[in-house]
Amino acid sequence: MNTVPNFKLTSEFVAQIEQELTANILPFWLNQTKDPVNGGFFGAVSNSLQVDNTIPRTAILCARILWTFSAAYRKNGHPEYLAMAQYAHQYLTQVFWDTEHGGLYWSVDAQGNPALDRKHHYVQAFGIYGLTEYYRVTQDDLSLKLAQELFQLLEAHAFDPVHGGYIEGSCRSWGSLADMRLSDKEINCRKTMNTMLHILEAYTNLLRVWDNPHLKTQHRALIEIFLTKIINPDNHHFRLFFDDGWQSLDDHISYGHDIEGSWLLVEAAQVQADSGLLNRVENKATQMAAAVYANGLDQDGSLFYEGDPSGLTNSNKSWWVQAEAMVGFYNAFQLTGDEKYLLAVQQLWTYIQNYLVDPIYGGWIKARRRDGTIVASTPKTGPWECPYHHSRACLEMLDRIEL
Repeated sequence: MNTVPNFKLTSEFVAQIEQELTANILPFWLNQTKDPVNGGFFGAVSNSLQVDNTIPRTAILCARILWTFSAAYRKNGHPEYLAMAQYAHQYLTQVFWDTEHGGLYWSVDAQGNPALDRKHHYVQAFGIYGLTEYYRVTQDDLSLKLAQELFQLLEAHAFDPVHGGYIEGSCRSWGSLADMRLSDKEINCRKTMNTMLHILEAYTNLLRVWDNPHLKTQHRALIEIFLTKIINPDNHHFRLFFDDGWQSLDDHISYGHDIEGSWLLVEAAQVQADSGLLNRVENKATQMAAAVYANGLDQDGSLFYEGDPSGLTNSNKSWWVQAEAMVGFYNAFQLTGDEKYLLAVQQLWTYIQNYLVDPIYGGWIKARRRDGTIVASTPKTGPWECPYHHSRACLEMLDRIEL
């Protein structure tokens, strides 16, 4: 990939990114999210730091915290990051892990009792993602063993041997699940782009620590599914919802997932170490980034949430979309040398600093409307409101930019 020695304001930009990560994002999660009474992490924390422990705590959040602080420790070795990762690891493996049937519950209450015991496959993927990152910095045998077990569970219960790809979810005992939706905003269907994107992400990280032929085969097959089934060749956006045979069930567009997926697919192909596959993926990633750049950006440089062929369907500005767009557009610059993507990164960072970074209570505001008002119903931390998107964006940018 190209390096960028002459990136405008490179020194200042890198310093701002590092400062944001180490002086705001990570300290916020260290200081405001741990439950000192019940253990684990609060169910939700509002923008003004009001705790709501009536909201169940999810394995998704815990696994993402585990990944975040493991990755942060791998970057700079601060002992407090390792301690936070160890804290999250213990809670994930002791409270969320189903000792009878294996795998991770969707959610538990404040006392650690299962609140929703289904085994959504999206959650298992994030378990792999967090556990493998923890293994990368600790060489903890249990972490690798559990990640491998989650892989075997997904292959046994989620993989579709007829059409390829992975179905959405299972009940606690890994039987069929009538309602597989991640949320009530989605279509109840057998397969989704979202779940498969994060299974891919998880398998990529697992391949980094476990050279297993079956894993490598399944990982490559999933990349091919994205190239041939999930990415729409007509507009270069992800299709989102499918039946078993890959019939697309709607025409919505998720700009955040498109730009996130564009760089995660490149990362996955790099781990496969196949130059032909990498070239195909890089070409497709470039097309995806160009489509998002053309259709998803607002005039202020921020990225809209969702659309369809007729235009915008959700003009909100979510924290994770802006964070992933920084990495995705920078990745597009590295692939193409087109400086319009550098300008996009700069404009996104300006929007983040002005509208998402919270100078009063710390952390990031998680969603604003197009008019700048805060979406108050979206807490600062919650079942979905996590640290991994913006932490990862900072870590990726620090790794990618060479001064």
